Amino acid sequence: MGRIMAIDYGIKRTGLAVTDPLGIIASGLDTVETPKLMSYLENYTRRETVDRFVVGDARHMDNTPSESARYIEPFVVALKAKFPDIPVDRVDERFTSKMAFQSMIDSGMSKKKRRDKAIIDTVSAVLILQSFMRSAEIAQSRNRDTQ
Repeated sequence: MGRIMAIDYGIKRTGLAVTDPLGIIASGLDTVETPKLMSYLENYTRRETVDRFVVGDARHMDNTPSESARYIEPFVVALKAKFPDIPVDRVDERFTSKMAFQSMIDSGMSKKKRRDKAIIDTVSAVLILQSFMRSAEIAQSRNRDTQ
């Protein structure tokens, strides 16, 4: 069984998170400079089996695409072209940066570390991955209930 990888795509940096091989635990993986992202993903998928990519879907409160969506969409197209055998799902990423920052405060992280945007990007990717995993769990539960 392979991992699920979440991608919090940004113009400068991209946060990454992955599940364990059994798909039970979501963990922060890395923050990568966005121009180096595809190369990083190629190297990672050579070493580890990735069954699915989950990319944050940037939206406004009224559910319209945010400004950053114009950068994310071409990336998703390139990701699908580069890895045609790995499905790509999208997950609403509204509030993930704020939630990431709050979880860093709640965990007692120092003010200096909380200013490190790379950490926020990685934590945001973990939140995206956890959201996807929760949705998948709910869908499986509903399917069991209707059978």
